Amino acid sequence: MTHLQTGLSPETIEKARLELNENPDVLHQDIQQVRDMIITRPDIGFLRTDDAFILRFLRARKFHQTDAFRLLAQYFQYRQLNLDMFKNFKADDPGIKRALIDGFPGVLEKRDHYGRKILLLFAANWDQSRNSFTDILRAILLSLEVLIEDQELQINGFILIIDWSNFSFKQASKLTPSILKLAIEGLQDSFPARFGGVHFVNQPWYIHALYTLIKPFLKDKTRKRIFLHGNNLNSLHQLIHPECLPSEFGGTLPPYDMGTWARTLLGPDYNDENEYTHTSYNAMHVKHSSSNLERGCSPKHMTRSQSVVEPGTLKHEELGESENTQLLLALD
Repeated sequence: MTHLQTGLSPETIEKARLELNENPDVLHQDIQQVRDMIITRPDIGFLRTDDAFILRFLRARKFHQTDAFRLLAQYFQYRQLNLDMFKNFKADDPGIKRALIDGFPGVLEKRDHYGRKILLLFAANWDQSRNSFTDILRAILLSLEVLIEDQELQINGFILIIDWSNFSFKQASKLTPSILKLAIEGLQDSFPARFGGVHFVNQPWYIHALYTLIKPFLKDKTRKRIFLHGNNLNSLHQLIHPECLPSEFGGTLPPYDMGTWARTLLGPDYNDENEYTHTSYNAMHVKHSSSNLERGCSPKHMTRSQSVVEPGTLKHEELGESENTQLLLALD
């Protein structure tokens, strides 16, 4: 085992070998091959090229060096093309701070049965007078930057659940094609994370319409990992076991506490009052121009007006597209 795999369980190392083609005997050569390609893109500022950083891109692309380099290039190019998004890219930026405080995103402590981290978005919490969609996207990307430092998550990946309960047509009207495309480019095309599934729950008809709108921007592999459950929690539970989920999703865990992600990051410095709490996170700093952009996370506790759903109480909602009933495992 190379030092780059230090801290990984034997099971995860074996999983990386079988699923991602990760070979510790040639790990450094694989990384160097990606690094050697940087000279082919002088138009991009590659602001971090150390072994551990490049390794996460190889894992995200199953150790196909060319694909890993393409993702690495897109990661930095996305930041160059959207400089305003990554200016002051830290938790105490006012826009990111408000989004984090309002629970964008939620992160469950317990991982699913494949070791994947579960992220939650309660769409109705989007107060458009407080948060722009761009700031919510920035808060999600910042959270992913923190989470992806965990090597286990580089290998096991993530699950995203979006609850559309009480999400109004007026709110949906603000999800324009341009900002949805920005989110897809940032998450699908430019970030080194393995997303095992994106699950829509309790989505109204106009979310189906939006999904149809964004389909052309989705890769075939991404489309196969999007599951539209409606109010059929049984289909959700066939992919994510109830013991991994809070009660809002028919799970056996308590209702989700929006302060969970903040307390995980801030520990004893977390402030549960109506104040902002800031701490720096000792992880990668994303650079803008010639200066480093700091990172941190500082959400606080918030409550939701969300009804708790008992397992098995929701009836199946008839949906019109074949994707809605996909029940294949969303793993590579």
